[in-house]
Amino acid sequence: MRRIALKVDADTWRGTRDGVPALARLFERLGIPATFLFSLGPDQTGRALGRAFRPGFLGKVRRTSVVRHYGIRTLLYGTLLPAPDIGRREGATMRAVAAAGFDTGIHVWNHTLWQDNVATASAGWTKHQMRLAADRYADIFGRRPTIHGAAGWQMNEVAFRFESELGIQVASDTRGSSPFVPVDRDGHESGPTQFPTTLPTMDELIGIDGCEERNVHEHLLALTETRADLQVFTLHAELEGIPLIGSLQKLVSGWRVQGWTFVSLSQLPELFRGVALPRCVPRAGTVSGRSGLLSTQGPAI
Repeated sequence: MRRIALKVDADTWRGTRDGVPALARLFERLGIPATFLFSLGPDQTGRALGRAFRPGFLGKVRRTSVVRHYGIRTLLYGTLLPAPDIGRREGATMRAVAAAGFDTGIHVWNHTLWQDNVATASAGWTKHQMRLAADRYADIFGRRPTIHGAAGWQMNEVAFRFESELGIQVASDTRGSSPFVPVDRDGHESGPTQFPTTLPTMDELIGIDGCEERNVHEHLLALTETRADLQVFTLHAELEGIPLIGSLQKLVSGWRVQGWTFVSLSQLPELFRGVALPRCVPRAGTVSGRSGLLSTQGPAI
């Protein structure tokens, strides 16, 4: 059976407040499962503008209309405007998603801080950030988190190992081609099974090779037309949940025509129970349409 798991990353207060409910309503109406991963601490998106000096970032800004998609206020949070605490403001929104039957999990405590620092961060810093997110999640939902998907696909060796200590059972922190068991350089398992994002995101495609908002769904459908294995598609509450929700609806309809079945991340361990998955060392790599280095699926060892 051809399966697609939909993973929603809620990066910002606006995305959580406006995009998450819109996506939940859409998926509920269509009868589609999905997994919502939340940023649980301060929204300091404005500080991300420092990435403008990194190779490739300005090109993405020009291609994807960042100001229109994220809103000018969001782009000032943490600089000229105070950083709103997403978990405190939107706990009820998050609980409503869970009450509707959707998976929920951790995206991050502070999206900008994690994305800009974790690759070279100390063990103490990494664990502290992950504990903050896990504790806030428990405060909101009354239970410990079991699903984790790293902000910006940014991880380090400590973060992979610490997921198991936090009780994470399902992880989607990487970019890759198939589920794998993450191992360290010595071949020791370093965390729960990874279900990497396998498809490009809409914002990675828009503005390249004739791809626009009006036809981005067609480009993704062309990629999945002949694939047969599990696919994990990451969408962002700020984008697919607000300006690109029409494109997302066309994409989902197209996938149904292609014969794909939708699953949530929490269903995946059972689907792969007893399957010998490759053991791979996660490594820093690049992804077309996205600036900087990401945590990617390395070769099997």
